[in-house]
Amino acid sequence: MAMENVKQFVFVLSAAAAVGFVCIVFVLRWVLYFREGLAWDGGAAEFNWHPVLIVTGFIFLQGIAIVVYRLPWTWSCSKLMMKLIHAGLNLLAFVFAVISLVAVFDFHNAAKIPNMYSLHSWVGLSAVILYALQILLGIGVYLIPITPVSIRAAFMPIHVYSGLFIFTSVVATALMGITEKLIFSLKDPAYKNSPPEATFVNVLGILIVIFGALILWIATRTSWKRPSDQVLHTLHTNGGGEANSKVGPTMSQLSGGGDTEAFGDVRRRSSKLDDQVD
Repeated sequence: MAMENVKQFVFVLSAAAAVGFVCIVFVLRWVLYFREGLAWDGGAAEFNWHPVLIVTGFIFLQGIAIVVYRLPWTWSCSKLMMKLIHAGLNLLAFVFAVISLVAVFDFHNAAKIPNMYSLHSWVGLSAVILYALQILLGIGVYLIPITPVSIRAAFMPIHVYSGLFIFTSVVATALMGITEKLIFSLKDPAYKNSPPEATFVNVLGILIVIFGALILWIATRTSWKRPSDQVLHTLHTNGGGEANSKVGPTMSQLSGGGDTEAFGDVRRRSSKLDDQVD
């Protein structure tokens, strides 16, 4: 990877982090200024925890967990440490999602509103269940040492695909949810008349889409994939020089430049499947 692509990675990552932070600010602004605020009393203020925790945890934290392996500054860290960070962020996002569901069910039960009747609720609950299974299987396959390497390698494409599928489903569900909330809540003026709250929340929806698109772009660029531990060790010991041995390999050394051919040869010689499982 040429140096301009390193700058491109930093730019896209910074943009994703900035947009994600703005999403959190927007959802807090929405519930604190346009809605009833935040509380845990069975009322509308308790329901407001739902969008706040979904955007903060199920979208932002899950997005960061997806791309944490891509950060070149962490490539000198052990893979086990990165697995623990990845799992920890996903577990925290899952906790946020579960609390958000409790808030919704408490509000619905107190207000005598039926549960689980809308497409938003069906898709949302399905995403939470799939996310729980994804975390359990991920821990069982990649964090338990006795799991055979062949199973880890065979399961990796499914793990990656299901993670991206769940994240995309959560983004889509969030868009359905905020639209549903606006339609039900805005009466005078109605949502169709584009009052300030509707415009503000529509912008929030666009920001969520942008954040999701940036995360998916980072996660699907093969040139930004974390190299295997064997490749990292080889570059440290054979081709990095004194500076590289101190600070770890740069993205240009790991993915291109004058060492592209040697890098490819090293990866092809790697016989350990576990080194290829991120």
